[in-house]
Amino acid sequence: MTRALVFPGQGSQEVGMGKALAERFPIAREIFVQADDALGFALSRIIFEGPDEELRKTAVTQPAIMTASIAALTVLRREHGVGENPAYAAGHSLGEYTALVAAGVLGFADAIRLVHVRGSLMQEAAPEGTGAMAAILGLEDDVIREICNEVAPNKECQPANFNAPGQVVVSGLAASVREFIETAKTRGAKRAILLNVSAPFHSVLMRGVADRLAEEFERCSWSDALFPVVANVSAAAVTSVADIRKSLYEQTYSPVLWTTSVGYMVDMEVSLFAEIGPGTVLSGLIKRCRKGLTTVSACDPESLEEVANVLRNN
Repeated sequence: MTRALVFPGQGSQEVGMGKALAERFPIAREIFVQADDALGFALSRIIFEGPDEELRKTAVTQPAIMTASIAALTVLRREHGVGENPAYAAGHSLGEYTALVAAGVLGFADAIRLVHVRGSLMQEAAPEGTGAMAAILGLEDDVIREICNEVAPNKECQPANFNAPGQVVVSGLAASVREFIETAKTRGAKRAILLNVSAPFHSVLMRGVADRLAEEFERCSWSDALFPVVANVSAAAVTSVADIRKSLYEQTYSPVLWTTSVGYMVDMEVSLFAEIGPGTVLSGLIKRCRKGLTTVSACDPESLEEVANVLRNN
């Protein structure tokens, strides 16, 4: 089977993620130590012990999920000897940065500092209450775009995540998002609900974040990818540093094309997707995107062993 590694984004976090790995494998524990050292505070304590309200802060959540994911990937590669050379890698939003670490584009220390800054900038970008996001179920993508154009012709509300067929998230100014919800209900949406998030991610309100993030890119060391990474903004493979940095810049204020990204990899004959990191959100979305695909997920010793066996035998 042709396989891809995929990495989760914000929302997959939970207190205690990766703790069993760190307790059992010194190489995993070292990843958490490296994260603490790179950031200058005890991220690992928040990950392992909470409290949950601290872990849910965007500036903490983003490096926390990356750390748990890279710890799991390190065990998969160095303890089980698999996962080094997938056909493709991809990640959802924040997870794209993790995919780039997996592909050798960024070192872990640079990447963890970068996503901490990314999270901090996003947290600060929109004063509390000014921005919002909403999940919309049961409408076609084109209808979503039409409603956005009607209620917010200046992009005060826009698609943020095309997660799976009939499952889209919109983002923007709170008033425009609320108007979108009401309009979507009249157009036949099965559900249209506000999300409990701290900022309007992947909207034009994040454009200033992208500009400041580009400055942070200059402080990192970059390499071409060892294997293709499917970019959120284009749903196409990128390997060169120039293309990757351009994609990350645009990703900050543009929609995540996850449905199309999965379709691209399937068209490239990928049939096995291994989700490495906390949760199983991406596995669920991938199964909704295309039928007949194999998905596995892992972030603890037992599930990693199962995933390693699947990768070894397919």
